[in-house]
This record gives sequence, structure tokens and C-alpha cells, in this order.
Amino acid sequence: MTQFFVKDYTGAPFELFGTAHLIALAIVVVVNVLIVVSRKRFSPQGRLYFRYGMAALLVVNETAWHLWNYFTGQWTVQTMLPLHLCSVLVWVSAYMLVTGSHAIFEFAYFLGIAGATQALLTPDAGIYGFPHFRFMQTMLSHGAIVTAAIFMTFVEGYRPYWGSFLRVMVWSNIYMAAVGLVNWWLGSNYLFIARKPATASLIDVLGPWPWYILSLEALALVLCLLLYLPYALHDRRHSVTA
Repeated sequence: MTQFFVKDYTGAPFELFGTAHLIALAIVVVVNVLIVVSRKRFSPQGRLYFRYGMAALLVVNETAWHLWNYFTGQWTVQTMLPLHLCSVLVWVSAYMLVTGSHAIFEFAYFLGIAGATQALLTPDAGIYGFPHFRFMQTMLSHGAIVTAAIFMTFVEGYRPYWGSFLRVMVWSNIYMAAVGLVNWWLGSNYLFIARKPATASLIDVLGPWPWYILSLEALALVLCLLLYLPYALHDRRHSVTA
């Protein structure tokens, strides 16, 4: 336990798709599969408790992450403002869970599932392997983002529409442009659009800067289209428009 919160971690380093990573991924998958298969068993009160509990988990976990960085001398405006995609999704997902906002759900569904899943597969855990706080905070944060969207989809019955897809694509690019200005002003790398992240990620195989940004745009488009495909097929069969 003495190594749980330390900055200079001397325990086992994070290993991509190592045993701890695979177990954490399996837990996320099992939790979400259980939600889907038991979706009709949630009472109205049970749904509310789950949503509020998930919102509290997201907020407490993210707050702990900021406090850990502050007390270990790592909190800076260049790295810790809530501007990365998943950092934003933590807060807006918590808001969605509490308020039931369908407008936020659109972003949580497309960007939360696609973005947080990629972050789960290639987490930015640095040297911190299990059981360090950073490893567990990273997996819990991104897993909860995915779970929030899955719960609202399968239990609460929310769904995206074609207009949802278009809104997410347009506003995501507007947001990226705004963050680009913040990066220029602060010398930061939010959204990893100023340079590639130091840790291994999908970006490594998408070409050099700035071309990997276009590759990310194309990949995001494909993933979001795949997430919308089941609804597109359903709407085509039933002539649903929105």
C-alpha cells in the first residue's frame, strides 16, 4: 500500500495487454454485458440509484485524479485542464446521468463509447501498473464513461438519430479548433493535436503530425458511423426520421 499513491513508483510498470490490463478490460466488458442482459430488471428507483451512483463515481474519481496531481507537484495548466476528450466526457456524462439530458447523450454515445474504448485499449497510465492509483483511476474513469452511455442506451432507452450524428461531428470539430487555440496560447497538447502523446497509442500508426489529425478525423467518422449503423438499419426498416 505504500506504493499506491507515490509519484516515483517502483512497482511493476504498466504493461499494455498484460495480465492486469486484460483483467481490467474484462471487468469493464462483464459489467456492461450484465447491464444489457438485465436491462429490464431495473426498477425506476433502481435506475435512478444507478445513475446517481455512476455520476458520483465519475466526479469523485476525476477529483481524486486532480488532487493526486496537485499533491505530487504535477498539476499544471498545460496538462490538467479538463480539455482532453475523456476529461470533458467525465463531467458531461455525470451531468447526463443526473439530468437525463438527451443533448449530452448524443455526445456521450458517439464520443464516449468510441473515445473511451480506445483509451481503455491503450491507456495513458505512464509507468504506473497495478495496483497503483493511476492505473486503477485510468481504467475506472474510461470504463465508467462507456458504462454511462451503455446504461442510458439500453436501460433508459435513449438513442441517437441522424441529426445527432451530424451535430456531434460539427461541434467536435468546432471544439477541436478552439482547443487548438488554447494549445497555441498555453504551449499545451490537449486532444493530442499539437504532437503525439508520449505513451503508446493508436495515433502512433496514423502517420506524422499534422497528418495523423486527418487520420483521426477519418477514424472517428468511421467509428461513429458504425455506432449509428444499427439505428440506421432499424430506421430504414421502420421509416423513422428525426
